[in-house]
Amino acid sequence: MMATTHAFAGLVLAALLAPLAPQFAVVVAVAAILGGIFPDLDLVGAHRRTLHFPVYYWLVATPASVVAVAVPTAATVGLAVFLLAAALHSLSDYLGGGLEPKSWQATSERAVYSHYHDRWLEPRRWVRYDGAPEDLALAAVLALPALVVFEGTIRTTVVALLAVSIGYALIRKPLASAGEWLLERAPDHVVSAVPDRFLAMIDEEHDGRID
Repeated sequence: MMATTHAFAGLVLAALLAPLAPQFAVVVAVAAILGGIFPDLDLVGAHRRTLHFPVYYWLVATPASVVAVAVPTAATVGLAVFLLAAALHSLSDYLGGGLEPKSWQATSERAVYSHYHDRWLEPRRWVRYDGAPEDLALAAVLALPALVVFEGTIRTTVVALLAVSIGYALIRKPLASAGEWLLERAPDHVVSAVPDRFLAMIDEEHDGRID
């Protein structure tokens, strides 16, 4: 799924909490966006492994949520929402596609790494790949509660994220092809610094796989 879809999923949680504690409305919204995006910061490394914890985030988020309820401050509430959004992101990647750059080809059996189980979880492919039509539709639906509940800068941010989602969905497949074209022509010292999963798409093309 797109990082923006994960951000919107976190914002659903924020939209539910904001009416209960309006003094923390902006805090929960910002924490939800950051927590929803945070796991994907491992994109340049071991993606869906280094910062993705489909089990352990929940184990930390649960006591953090208890503390936030018992001692509601901007810090405790923000941290709890951040962890919950990151946990939701990590778990929901299990429902998406695999790790391959052209994940609509469905060649990878790695969705997200579970450190608790010490293995990769296989993709369910309910959302076939990030930027798929169903991914964009899901992002739009998940964005609705935030558009209704929040105002001002938060609402503007949601609209901007929706625009990014639409743009990314439109260029997702051409972007993968462009990346492949660039890698095939890049000097060796550049290619050696590229994560292996991006190099895999070149190998697949050379093996005769077709979109």
